[in-house]
Amino acid sequence: MTSSSGTLASPRPEADRRRWYALAIVMTAAFMDLVDVTIVNIAIPSIQREAGASFSQIQWITAGYALAFAAGLITGGRLGDIHGRKRLFLIGIGGFTLASALCGFAVNPDMLVASRILQGAMAALMVPQVLSIVHATFPAHERGKVFGLFGAIVGLGAVSGPLFGALLTEWNLFGLQWRPIFLINLPVGIAGLILGRKFITESKAPRALKLDLVGVALVTLGLLMLLYPLIRGRELDWPTWGFVSMGGSLVVFAALVAYEKRKAARDGSPLVELSLFKVKSFAAGIAVQTVFGIGLGIFFLVWTLYMQTGLGWSPLRAGLTGVPFSIAVSVAAGLSVQKLVPRFGRAVLQTGALTMAAGVLLYIWESERYGLSIASWQMALPLVVMGAGMGLIVAPLTDAILSGVPREHSGSASGLINTVQQMGNALGLGLVSVVFFGAMSDRLAPPEVGPAFVDAFQQALVWVAVVMTVIFLLMFALPKRPAQHVEGADAADATPDADTASGSGSAASTEESERELVG
Repeated sequence: MTSSSGTLASPRPEADRRRWYALAIVMTAAFMDLVDVTIVNIAIPSIQREAGASFSQIQWITAGYALAFAAGLITGGRLGDIHGRKRLFLIGIGGFTLASALCGFAVNPDMLVASRILQGAMAALMVPQVLSIVHATFPAHERGKVFGLFGAIVGLGAVSGPLFGALLTEWNLFGLQWRPIFLINLPVGIAGLILGRKFITESKAPRALKLDLVGVALVTLGLLMLLYPLIRGRELDWPTWGFVSMGGSLVVFAALVAYEKRKAARDGSPLVELSLFKVKSFAAGIAVQTVFGIGLGIFFLVWTLYMQTGLGWSPLRAGLTGVPFSIAVSVAAGLSVQKLVPRFGRAVLQTGALTMAAGVLLYIWESERYGLSIASWQMALPLVVMGAGMGLIVAPLTDAILSGVPREHSGSASGLINTVQQMGNALGLGLVSVVFFGAMSDRLAPPEVGPAFVDAFQQALVWVAVVMTVIFLLMFALPKRPAQHVEGADAADATPDADTASGSGSAASTEESERELVG
């Protein structure tokens, strides 16, 4: 923390409390975003009936958010580095809250689609600041505990969205049908905006950076060319132009890399800091995050379809079935960073990948054994095993990726982490058409629907198990033992693992000088 004159000041007790208040605020915002991504899926039938939305509009209610979110994440992270992470977080949460109100009060499907696109764009400003605020606010020896909490939030958000969506839709509060799934964000967002102004510490890159507009255009174009065909591909029967677009996105990304290299050499202000990929922990972690996103993208969609369409369960029953998974993720995430990683390092993440694979195989066996008569309680064991495995991965992985990142690039790095996760999810959703719908006939008689969905679910889970095995192998490239996890060590004394590249050693020593407390 610095005084108004820029000189270092001794930390005060209230400043110590402020950072934990700030953590609660940004974690709540992250949870709100995670829930909002999935909460809409459960309410789609209600939206279609009450709002009179066409199938194409229903597609865009979900796809519009995903596209705007993914396309803006890297830019949002860099804007935080340049203009201040607190400032961008407050703009993002304020805009997200406003967009949620517009969604809740939409008078027709077109307004709802436009509001969802705005909501995704505001989330792209808000979400990258969460990790970068944590990275800039907490000393190295405390980040393990913090990322353990973050992993628990991810686990809760993954399953809570469908559950909240089911409850709010079935309760039909005040006769508003599906609208409360958006309006519930208003009190949370307003509280986050007010408290964030008071408790969050401002931070930005220590040297002046400029926004790379050409980089913004190339990143946005490349992501849209890749993700739009994946999101709309099955609906449009995989047209040729979609494959051409996805292939062309590789050309755009190659042009982006070439331009960013010249931009970095010219003025040191590229949108994508390519030097981050020289940090072994970051490059390996990004690869793991991408593949992990593919596995989760496949699992969560086919799991929902299996329970609601294949087994004929209500949204509420499906949502409640996922509670053991959510609890297991939260518990394992807290234990992994605070207790296990300091002792066993990288092996914890690899154990998580193998544990998830074991849970998937157990789920396949139970699904085959019990067929259409499977009960929610019989799913509890494989879901707990899978949730425990996911919890061992999500929190330590984020910490491992950011462990060697220089503080001035934490916003850009956070944007990249979230972007590749979204890309992985989109790739997984695209693969569902092959590994799930491709395993069943296009024309099924009513009695054939249940058995067909059960068989397709089992085949899709085989692919999820393969993805977890690939992740296990990729994790050998991660550092064996990130140095941040030395509890009680001073941030300035933390020495990066040999596997994390140079350039981060000075980050901890300049930690306080790079931040200023804004009243």
